[in-house]
Amino acid sequence: MRKRERYKRLLMFLASVLIVTIQTAVFARTWFTYYGHKEIIGKTYWFRGNWALIMLYAVMVILISKLFSAFKVGYLRVLDVVLSQIFSVLVVNAITYLQLALIGRWKFLQHIVPMLWVTGINLFAVLCWVVVMRVIYAHIYPPHQVLLIYDTVSPDALKKKLSSRRDKYTFGGSIALSAGIDRIKEEIRKYEAVVIGDLPSHERNLILKYCFEMNLRCYCLPKISDIMIMSSEKIHLFDTPLLLFRNSGLTVEKQVIKRAFDLVFSILMLIVLSPLMLLIALMIKLYDKGPVFYRQDRLTKDGKVFQVYKFRSMCVDSEKQGACLAKKGDSRITPVGRILRNIHFDELPQLLNIIEGDMSLVGPRPERPEIAAQYTKEIPEFSYRLKVKAGLTGYAQVYGKYSTTPYDKLKLDMTYIENYSFLLDLQLIATTVKILFQKENAEGVEKWQVTASQKNEKRTESREKIKA
Repeated sequence: MRKRERYKRLLMFLASVLIVTIQTAVFARTWFTYYGHKEIIGKTYWFRGNWALIMLYAVMVILISKLFSAFKVGYLRVLDVVLSQIFSVLVVNAITYLQLALIGRWKFLQHIVPMLWVTGINLFAVLCWVVVMRVIYAHIYPPHQVLLIYDTVSPDALKKKLSSRRDKYTFGGSIALSAGIDRIKEEIRKYEAVVIGDLPSHERNLILKYCFEMNLRCYCLPKISDIMIMSSEKIHLFDTPLLLFRNSGLTVEKQVIKRAFDLVFSILMLIVLSPLMLLIALMIKLYDKGPVFYRQDRLTKDGKVFQVYKFRSMCVDSEKQGACLAKKGDSRITPVGRILRNIHFDELPQLLNIIEGDMSLVGPRPERPEIAAQYTKEIPEFSYRLKVKAGLTGYAQVYGKYSTTPYDKLKLDMTYIENYSFLLDLQLIATTVKILFQKENAEGVEKWQVTASQKNEKRTESREKIKA
């Protein structure tokens, strides 16, 4: 098994080359048999011109597929990879047809049928590729049998998460730190991989080094300080290695680029989606005659309070008992609101917040001041999220769920803040499209997760915070 691990990246690289080649070949055939003719495109392409256009198509397939994480067959769930490949094919072929239409100066739909055939064949090809590659991957790299090592924090939540990915992990057992380091080392040798939970730094380092010595795969839950260190810069001023952590936030150039992109993208989306938003407003009004929009105080950069705009998804008097997060099956949610929340369309009016400058397209989700205050009592680091503007989508929204615990959301948001780049923003926006088709990301919290005031959640987050 360990020997085969060496060739995993090579296998996935060759698989990626195969699907890119198939898609490009389908387009190339369509180009040579239809679009490449002078009477269609309006000019004659010589040998190099033909292949330059085909290679441009291949480059777009690679870049857009990477943007949607469409090559990660062994890493993502099958549905995630399927959706990624579908969106990649649709985006690449839409851009390509628009490019050809501009070159040939056609009416927009004049020659679209051949490109529809390309799209259909490529969709079939990528679906077959995902299924076949998943079978091959599962055969060559079966799920790892893992050992979970934990301390005072209950391992039940982590066990449940590991068990939800049976395609990658087989939960073999767990052992508490109280069993002693020697006993843990004996147990580790029986497994293919180790998951290190929330352990004190000294003991965690001992186990990490032992796994390194044994060449064992090791998964580790990061602390807040770990996430900070991951973004540091390696410097060599003298013969002692140093890690430089600047704590400077986004540079002026990054802020300008981010703001410009926010404005252009939000204005375009507002124009394109205006008919849909009018239809949503009409549905909400007809249901109970109540207000269409819902305004609520939220926090953004540096703790500034602003009013977020949302389509109303709950009954008018939903918070007469005070601020409370939505729960699974919450009776306060209207039928129209339930549909909007499942597909996240209740958030569309926040494009106005982005244009006004209170929010960004990508960033930590804006939290309510009173709920943020409760979280901060137990997790003082929760305010670190306010180093950047709140976002319409973000790292925690993409890789977490509505019911993800506040401490885990904080770690996800910190990962974004400390590793920000414009490319990361584009990737998160692209990935957000997939979330619209994943209901679990919109589900409310469990009853015991209503707010930070819940005792069980408080105890867990408090322990994690202290050890961070």
